[in-house]
Amino acid sequence: MAVYTHVSPDDLAALLARYDVGAPRACKGIAEGVENSNFLVETSKDRFILTLYENRVDAGDLPFFIDLVGHLAAADLPVPAFIPDREGRFVQPVAGRPAALIAFLNGISPDRPDAAQAAAIGKALARMHAALADFEGSRPNSMNRRAWRVLAERCDAADLNAIRPGLAKRIDEELDLADRSWPDTLPHAPIHADLFPDNVLMLDGEVTGIIDFYFACRDIRVYDLAVTHAAWCFAPDGMGFDETVSEALITAYRTGFGLTGEEQTALPMLARGACLRFLLTRAHDWIATPPDALVTRKDPLAFLRRLDFYRAIMDGEAVDPFAANNFSGDRST
Repeated sequence: MAVYTHVSPDDLAALLARYDVGAPRACKGIAEGVENSNFLVETSKDRFILTLYENRVDAGDLPFFIDLVGHLAAADLPVPAFIPDREGRFVQPVAGRPAALIAFLNGISPDRPDAAQAAAIGKALARMHAALADFEGSRPNSMNRRAWRVLAERCDAADLNAIRPGLAKRIDEELDLADRSWPDTLPHAPIHADLFPDNVLMLDGEVTGIIDFYFACRDIRVYDLAVTHAAWCFAPDGMGFDETVSEALITAYRTGFGLTGEEQTALPMLARGACLRFLLTRAHDWIATPPDALVTRKDPLAFLRRLDFYRAIMDGEAVDPFAANNFSGDRST
């Protein structure tokens, strides 16, 4: 979440007048994240999130996101409902951007997840994948391997190497490896694709919200677990891999949904690719974000360090955390 486009009091009042949500009382920008402009809106009746969709989100994809979240809500998953106006519309123009009013969910995102929190999100991810098994909507992954190459080409090698010497060459090598080794034959399904701790809300050890579905797509299902593993099992700077968090996450997901042998074998490569994807988006944003944007830039090297961890696994220099757990109860191949 972030703020790129500002909303005036008049714009907010005109928007809320279309809904039965009460009169505006407060509106505060939310600085976390890098994708859209987000505001916490308080009215005389309740609190909401107002999201303005910036250029990275295609407005044509919004019906997919709305339908997917609605499908999960119908399956009793803790997701934030899109609020329709009096005419049943979910998307409105605000300050020159398509925008949506979204239900506010209580909870706090874990800063440094522990094993119990990792088990809770592993269980929630398993429930989400089970619920999405019959979801018929489809959207290609906007951040697939082709998009990684486009991002890399947009970043001048000198700018990448200014982040870390030799980074441009390393990215080229990782892109080539992903092209050679990506396990495209694994089962595909709708996935969240961005399940970081800051996209999860928790209270008393329970998941109270899974939010920010704007990278959701149909792709390799177990890639969702790989992204989550890379996001949850390290210190924020990419150091300090936590074996207990990793084991709790994988065990909870495996118990709730299962893993085939092929999926388990592919997880180190998928996690390595996930790290490359976030390294590239962070590097691009680090270079391109305007200095006056209300945005917290994120360190690209935090994902280079994670990438090095998964590379060591594939090179036989470290224990594979995906293979070190009990496989009882897995789905058959």
